[in-house]
Amino acid sequence: MEVSNRTVYKLVLTGGPCGGKTTGQARLCTFFENMGWKVYRVPETATILLGGGVKFTDLSEKEVFNFQLNLIKTMMSIEDTFFQLAESSPCNCLVICDRGVMDASAYMKQDQWQAMKDEMNWNNVDLRDNRYNQVIHMVSAANGAEDFYGTEDHLVRHEDIGLARKLDNCSSQAWVGHPYFDVIDNSTDFEAKIVRMIASVCHRLGLDTEDRLSVDSKKRKFLVSGLPQCMEDIQFQDFIVVHDYLVTPTGKMQARIRKRGQNVRWDSEKQIWNLDTGKWTYTHTIRRVEAVERKMQISAKEYELLVAERDTSRYTVYKKRRCFIWNNHYFQMDIYQQPCHPRCNNLILLETYTTQKAEELSLPDFLNIIKEVTNDSKYSMYNLSKRDDVKEKEEYLQSDVNNIMSMNRWPISECDKPEF
Repeated sequence: MEVSNRTVYKLVLTGGPCGGKTTGQARLCTFFENMGWKVYRVPETATILLGGGVKFTDLSEKEVFNFQLNLIKTMMSIEDTFFQLAESSPCNCLVICDRGVMDASAYMKQDQWQAMKDEMNWNNVDLRDNRYNQVIHMVSAANGAEDFYGTEDHLVRHEDIGLARKLDNCSSQAWVGHPYFDVIDNSTDFEAKIVRMIASVCHRLGLDTEDRLSVDSKKRKFLVSGLPQCMEDIQFQDFIVVHDYLVTPTGKMQARIRKRGQNVRWDSEKQIWNLDTGKWTYTHTIRRVEAVERKMQISAKEYELLVAERDTSRYTVYKKRRCFIWNNHYFQMDIYQQPCHPRCNNLILLETYTTQKAEELSLPDFLNIIKEVTNDSKYSMYNLSKRDDVKEKEEYLQSDVNNIMSMNRWPISECDKPEF
């Protein structure tokens, strides 16, 4: 993402009908151009093609498959043109994609999508995670702001409110699992919704906007006891995540690297994950005291070079990360795994970003949530990774989790075995 002290940031704006994508693009463009960035806006490929007279109801199943395949190829070609322009620009660049590759999968049957990936040798990690730096889903007005849903001012929009809700849900599920996926719902008025969207981009980029964006969205963290026997009614994506903290020149700075993989194989003989398999994304994060956290997507080669700088006073942190959407909120559930400090045994933490107050936030009712630990420093990954064996700290943490089911090995249960 970052090359020669300049940034190229590839953002997808997606969402159901009447969610604010068009307005959001315009406001993002103005905001970043005012900061001196070059902004490119990639047009929506589907609108271009469907505006040429294509009607899905007139197409056979084979024609639909071929149309979607050509749509994705065209989309990738158009995007790549803008990506190349951004890479050659002398200044910081924001590339806003009006929808992305995974949106096409929302309009296909799962067996068709899998057949297409097999035919083209594609995989979700490359199409979803490695291709774009961030994805923002603008929830349709049909889902939470029904009084403001309409189709009159859109040339190709014709969906009734029921279909709009269905399309909104499908498009959001298509992106579940992207490492930087934000859902902007209708819990505020439209102006605040747009501001929250812009703030989300600035937050991911590590830009200090001072008072220009007044939002109170923050990460909330909850301690969870065990896992449900099955989550068949909840669509989710599972990943294996490996964190390492790096040696830093000062105690006022934290640095870590992360590899995040899907399609990782389970070694049934050794009862461990084979980390040499799967498709991975890599991230380098730097956090300074009283400064905004900075995250950079890096290559596998850069990751391997940084591994040599691991802080040996800390454990490598292994987690299984389960990503899902519930009630229009995006959740990540981290299930800590051996090898780790005993303080992490049986530990499950649920996280989400929200503007809602504690009494307003609706949490997944299928999880046994013990308490909120957002401001409890002993549940920060930085502290959880420490190798120190201070007995008082050990007992303090264990008091919260001593009744949690034993989960020292994956899979958790028969229905929770990895099916990637």
